[in-house]
Amino acid sequence: MTTVHEPATATAADAATAADAATAAAHATGTATTAAVGLSVWPASTTEVPHGDLAVGGVPLAEIADRFGSPVYVLDEAEIRDRCRTYRDAFPEAEVLYAAKAFLCRAMAHWMDEEGFGLDVCSAGELELAVTTGFPPERIVLHGNAKSPHDLDLALRLGVGRIVIDSPSEIARLAAAVGPDGHQKVMVRVVPGIRAGGHEKIRTGTADQKFGLSIADGYAAHAIARILDQPQLELTGLHCHLGSQITSVTPYRIAVRRLVGLMSRLHEQHGLVLPELDLGGGHGIAYRPGEPALDLTALARKVRAELADACAAAGLPVPRLIIEPGRAIAGPAGIAVYRVLSVKHTGEHVFVAVDGGMSDNPRPALYGVRYAPRLIGRHSTAGPARVTVVGRHCEAGDILAADADLPADVRPGDLLAVPVAGAYHLSMASGYNLVGRPPVVAVRDGRARLLVRRESLDDIRRRDVGL
Repeated sequence: MTTVHEPATATAADAATAADAATAAAHATGTATTAAVGLSVWPASTTEVPHGDLAVGGVPLAEIADRFGSPVYVLDEAEIRDRCRTYRDAFPEAEVLYAAKAFLCRAMAHWMDEEGFGLDVCSAGELELAVTTGFPPERIVLHGNAKSPHDLDLALRLGVGRIVIDSPSEIARLAAAVGPDGHQKVMVRVVPGIRAGGHEKIRTGTADQKFGLSIADGYAAHAIARILDQPQLELTGLHCHLGSQITSVTPYRIAVRRLVGLMSRLHEQHGLVLPELDLGGGHGIAYRPGEPALDLTALARKVRAELADACAAAGLPVPRLIIEPGRAIAGPAGIAVYRVLSVKHTGEHVFVAVDGGMSDNPRPALYGVRYAPRLIGRHSTAGPARVTVVGRHCEAGDILAADADLPADVRPGDLLAVPVAGAYHLSMASGYNLVGRPPVVAVRDGRARLLVRRESLDDIRRRDVGL
């Protein structure tokens, strides 16, 4: 099978269009309705209140830190729901699954259910939490490159809607687990050979990484033929995920063409007509003012047109589209609040150390992500200073925000708030230095309520049973 060598990144015109549309897209998703430019990446409910504080969902952030301690994560429930509805409006004919790996708790699963989303999970833990919350298992898709026997057994026992096969070895394992009289809907994750994403560690559309089966070398077609030989497995469609933090529509359009090309060959060889096509997620968001974000309206329009044209050319019916946003739902709805522990001047550098760090947000260390922290809780008349906000952990790479602009009089005891902290922060948190993971607090209509409590030292001690 020959891969068509097409550009995986945007043309200059497409990139310019995406950048120009970023502000409009942010308004459409509720991220830029505040008048202040500096609040463009904050939730739409964010307002400035007296004494230099910010309120989100009608609740002052300093008040949340005083009530729940710091560090603390704040989720704007209305922002999450508004973003869900924006996706439903943009893709009314599609099935939208929330990528639970971005952030999942019982409240989040409940919100997704109420907003009509499905769930994309990748472990027995995510699956069980969702189902025991009351989320319908038939609206859940399980994927992952190395599913354990427990993952598969629980998925079958709970009755998940679809399981995404990621390797040939899963076919026989899953067929055996289903049994000769059973039935399970499956999809196949294919690799379309497209390089896209904000960092090499989150690019998953090429054959040099661990996910999926390549279209180019024939492994995807071979695996599909094996699935068709298993009567208890019902192949419903193809799945792909190109990567994360993609801000151009072009890679998705190329993916549609290549996946429909594979569907056409499967139809010719096996008479197979697949009813579903899952393009995954990876929709890029802005972490700092002025950064580009994926234009959701343009994505929906161009992908829909590309899919219709490609299917018409191949003589195939148009499959139902599935998309899996995670970061784009949760990320901009979250804020991390820290308290400053120390300020250190070392040569030309100013280090502002806070009471959290890489244990609650490893993304700067992993991907070099840059944030725009803000002083809250008091008004400062000092001019801006370029500082590095660092964490409390014993690692030189424990940096939360490099080259951040904060008031020059920032001092111990101050509060710093970091926007766009709702995705891949707490979900990737660790137990490094036995610090304990922060709590999650939801805000809406002037009320704050605890969703996930702080991990205590007692929690940590109880897991240690070595004596």
